[in-house]
Amino acid sequence: MVNAYEEHTDQQNAQRSASPTSLNEILKTIPDECFQQDPWQAWGTLFTNLLLLLVGYGLLIAAPQALQLPLCFFVGTTFTRLFVLAHDCGHYSFAQQKWINDWVGQLLLLPLLYPLENWRIRHNCHHIHTNKLGGKGWKQFVDIRDRKADPVWFPLRQELWHKLSLPNRAMFWLFRGPLWWIGSVINWWQDELLLNQMTPLSAGERHRVRLSIAAVFLFATFFFPTLIYFTGIWGLIKYWLMPWLVFHFWMSVFTRIQHSSPDVPWRSGENWTMIAAQLGGTVHCDYPWGIEFLCHHINVHIPHHLSVRIPHYHLRKAHQALKQHWGEHIKEVKFSWPLLLQMGTLHLYDEQKSIYSSVPFRDIASGNSRSFRQID
Repeated sequence: MVNAYEEHTDQQNAQRSASPTSLNEILKTIPDECFQQDPWQAWGTLFTNLLLLLVGYGLLIAAPQALQLPLCFFVGTTFTRLFVLAHDCGHYSFAQQKWINDWVGQLLLLPLLYPLENWRIRHNCHHIHTNKLGGKGWKQFVDIRDRKADPVWFPLRQELWHKLSLPNRAMFWLFRGPLWWIGSVINWWQDELLLNQMTPLSAGERHRVRLSIAAVFLFATFFFPTLIYFTGIWGLIKYWLMPWLVFHFWMSVFTRIQHSSPDVPWRSGENWTMIAAQLGGTVHCDYPWGIEFLCHHINVHIPHHLSVRIPHYHLRKAHQALKQHWGEHIKEVKFSWPLLLQMGTLHLYDEQKSIYSSVPFRDIASGNSRSFRQID
């Protein structure tokens, strides 16, 4: 498999610097204005997003059959814009007032059926434990459940793969392999089931999770019967399900590439460090301009992992500052089909050797590892 990850340019190599000794040292190299909220830009972006969504749905309603599929793709991509703003709300970087972030964030996530608090808890766990691998054997799953390891796009330890039942091996292989590009649906479902996963929650968290679930349930109770009544089952598929799946396609692509690479290590215990995970374990990917515009530059992710206080509209400026000071430690790639194909091969991980392995389809039933292919 061709390694889709490109080497740094000569200019980036010339910007080599000593390894940072603390997170604060890195943050000091980001301009102060990158941490400032701009209410005009935040609310202006929100209303622009809603306008684009209305235009997209208006065109979808009026368009001939031949244009409906690309318009569904456009509407689903616009859903991603709403999620980016809800993401800012979830980190309290959209507005100064906490209650505004909570209300706006949950309202924006309702069409996506995301309970804000469920998502926020697991997402914050991902931030705290970025690319941290759970313990050996079954402890890998226990650590993820107990919020001690990264719950997002983790590879399996090889010994755990052999312990899984055949249905679980098949499910893992399917959504880490040929169907990885809708794997975000699995993450969404795990967010929905947060209360049923024995995840340790405080009384306050449990209360907020119940409120978020109730909001989504109330929305779904009115929205889906109304949509079906006026547009039928095909209307449900065209106006909601297909755009929703497009949204999850983009979320899968963005989040998978941001934290998966043959040269991005997963560590556990004392071998894991916050600085290495956030600065060097997060990948910046350049997409075509139109995709970056429609998705609010969600691909500019390294500054966000260093500080969640940076609003989305300041991320690119913060990224340029990081490249100037820490270019040697930053991983950048360009979006390509070989890159997408490579994402479907990163299944298992050997922490000692820092090597991914790909599981062939024929070895799912047997649990064999003789023909596992190393991804360098």
